[in-house]
Amino acid sequence: MTDNIRPTLVFATNNAHKLQELRQIVGERWHIVSLAEIGCHDDIPETSDTLQGNALQKARYIKEHYGYDCFADDTGLMVDALGGEPGVYSARYAGPGHDSVANMRLLLECLREVSGENTSRAAHFSTVIALIVGDEETVFEGRVDGVITDTPDGEGGFGYDPIFLPDESDRTFASMSAQEKNRISHRGRATAKLLAYLEGLRPQL
Repeated sequence: MTDNIRPTLVFATNNAHKLQELRQIVGERWHIVSLAEIGCHDDIPETSDTLQGNALQKARYIKEHYGYDCFADDTGLMVDALGGEPGVYSARYAGPGHDSVANMRLLLECLREVSGENTSRAAHFSTVIALIVGDEETVFEGRVDGVITDTPDGEGGFGYDPIFLPDESDRTFASMSAQEKNRISHRGRATAKLLAYLEGLRPQL
């Protein structure tokens, strides 16, 4: 599948923020197609208790039901003081509505409840990407460590970006440009591994 110039892959998401961010990371090397663009509006199940399990579940669903080579991702924010929460429930931490503001508010409230002089606000983001080409499944992971801030800061990004301060910077993800964030982010790192792998497959696609 190509757009006559670039190889095309289906990204198993209809999340506009994720799609835009990944297309910015990939640039012009690949033609990335969303689920809507292949006519998929299904409610794809995400019932695993791991990021890898959810990513594989989504990619396998598209391959089985639509036949496309594809990749899917799952991302989680893991906060040490909360025992790794919200983890796989990051997008729906405050409920099924995927409300980013409510999710951040709940996370900060939970941290206040466990806060103390020696309580760490250390956290990390992880993204797992599952790729299926033909019959072969491959998994890539990216991680960035940082801390949760006391209050939101910045207008960019999405999700928990306004309250996540990566170790490599003195600004939250939401305070960075897209290019700055993508250079060090969990999704940027996982996607870099994906692209390196895909370059080896390019003659086959």
